[in-house]
Amino acid sequence: MSNKPKIKESEMNEVDESELRDEADIGRAMRNSVVAVALLAIAGGSLAYLLSRPEPPPPVRESKLAEVAIREQPKVAIPTVPFRDITEEAGIEFVHNNGATGNKLLPETMGGGNAFFDFDNDGDADLLLVNSKDWEWDSPSGKSNVSALYRNDGGQFVDVTEGSGLDVALYGMGAAVGDFDQDGLVDVFLSAVGENKLFRNLGEGKFEDVTELAGVGGEQDRWSTSSGFFDYDNDGDLDLFVCNYVVWSRQYDQSQGFQLVGGGRAYGRPQNFEGTFPYLYRNDGEGKFTDVSEASGIQIRNVSTGVPQSKSLGLAFCDFDQDGHQDIVVANDTVQNCLLRNTGDGKFVEMGAICGIAFDSTGNARGAMGIDITPFRERTSMAVAIGNFSNEMTALYVTKTGRMQFYDEAVSTGLGPSTRLLLTFGLAYVDFDLDGRLDLFCANGHLEEDINRVQPSQHYEQPPQMFWNAGFEFDTEFLPMGEEQVGAEFLQPMVGRGASYADIDLDGDLDLLITSTGQKPRLLRNDQDLDHHWIRLKLVGDGERCNRDAIGSWVDIEVGDQVLTQQIMPTRSYLSQVELPLSVGLGEHDEIKQVTVRWPDGSVSEHGSLEVDREHVIEYSGT
Repeated sequence: MSNKPKIKESEMNEVDESELRDEADIGRAMRNSVVAVALLAIAGGSLAYLLSRPEPPPPVRESKLAEVAIREQPKVAIPTVPFRDITEEAGIEFVHNNGATGNKLLPETMGGGNAFFDFDNDGDADLLLVNSKDWEWDSPSGKSNVSALYRNDGGQFVDVTEGSGLDVALYGMGAAVGDFDQDGLVDVFLSAVGENKLFRNLGEGKFEDVTELAGVGGEQDRWSTSSGFFDYDNDGDLDLFVCNYVVWSRQYDQSQGFQLVGGGRAYGRPQNFEGTFPYLYRNDGEGKFTDVSEASGIQIRNVSTGVPQSKSLGLAFCDFDQDGHQDIVVANDTVQNCLLRNTGDGKFVEMGAICGIAFDSTGNARGAMGIDITPFRERTSMAVAIGNFSNEMTALYVTKTGRMQFYDEAVSTGLGPSTRLLLTFGLAYVDFDLDGRLDLFCANGHLEEDINRVQPSQHYEQPPQMFWNAGFEFDTEFLPMGEEQVGAEFLQPMVGRGASYADIDLDGDLDLLITSTGQKPRLLRNDQDLDHHWIRLKLVGDGERCNRDAIGSWVDIEVGDQVLTQQIMPTRSYLSQVELPLSVGLGEHDEIKQVTVRWPDGSVSEHGSLEVDREHVIEYSGT
């Protein structure tokens, strides 16, 4: 038994009730405390929010949208300069043979060069039309496989190909002309798919194949395109630069299986072919050249892969930094353009990307082809025009005279928007209205006959274009010319490739030639009648300190309060050569104050006030 005292039930009830009351009081106190803490927290948070809350945003105000500004064409009268197609009338019956039989091999759509040059020294421009040929694995087509040489007889052209020595079958692309042996007769270089050819002018309309002796045939598996003679080492004779396109073979081309959208074989894209190196041949005299391509630094490699970078189509020469040495601009297809600066010691340094001429304004390479260079804006600048692929504007790279920092001003000058849709191969600056400002002429045409089926905005045959130079005082400097200015015959669509010019009828204005792949060329006679004056200058070097053709010379013509400047340089456009004499428009000026010649060796000669509206011959004197 337990000895603990017994607690009465009433006492137990009192103890339990007392404890319960105490627990209730504690619970109420705790709840009150939690509520109080919560209230304090809410109050504190509210106070903190009130003290730290951001300023309310300002009331939304409706802004009035600015009106879209549309650049208006300058209020100037564009001249009327009709061109007439006289191809058939002038006796030109040549039809380019590209060898196409349906296999769509890439070279078939790239050829069609030409050259204006006075091979017989009678004072007018004769014409060479470069042909390709049937492929050796195909059956004969019956078409001509040789280039065509036409002698100019007062504006009429006579075919003198047969027996000339130029009637050699090769898959030709373009031409370069220059008196490489200093005998007073202009010689001919033909670029090709395969071996290139050099022909020495013997006189009397005869040419001799001297390729092997000269050492300029190149490699059998190369595909050469634009080429040009120039004196890169200033030793008084003409050296030779030759562009090469891509590594190509029939087997590789056909194995790629290029297809049009919707079916059918397509011509290949240059991105699918490797690049190649160009050639630079130094003239060593006695009819011989040395290949200095590697030693001179013109063999540019891709910095990432080490493979040859260039896929070259267009070529032009100019001493941009005015150090007395000719620099080289190479237009490359789908890879960056090159600017090879001549350092004067037989070397070149590639500066295209640094100088701003390699890419478009967004840093992309374009499908570049033809090229030309001219002084711009009253000699304060130099402008490099480069024709590009469809849906890529023609480029207009502008730099201050004496400098090498280019900016693409195609849009700001009005040139770009009008060239975007067209595919431009050949182009050249030409003062077609003789007002003293150089205009821009473009030859256009696509690669694919069926391109309109897959791209409704594109056509195989495309119209040429002429852009009138309105002058630098206007916001829009280059104005496209329509049918009312140049005539319907000028704007007739064709598959344009090479483009060049010459004064074929010696009336003072410049006539135009456009070649085509697989088709006839077109000779367009300039029928302007604006009463503008002109002067024609033929420069002759001594063959020792200055090459006989005076290639690389600059001529300054002072008229009124301005100076007109042009370079003696046949190499321009695409696969083509323009005539050597300069035809310079003088506008309304009927008097010349001074003619100054800056010869390639740096010497300067002044020739006073020469008579206008006629040709003058200026010979090198070495002073």
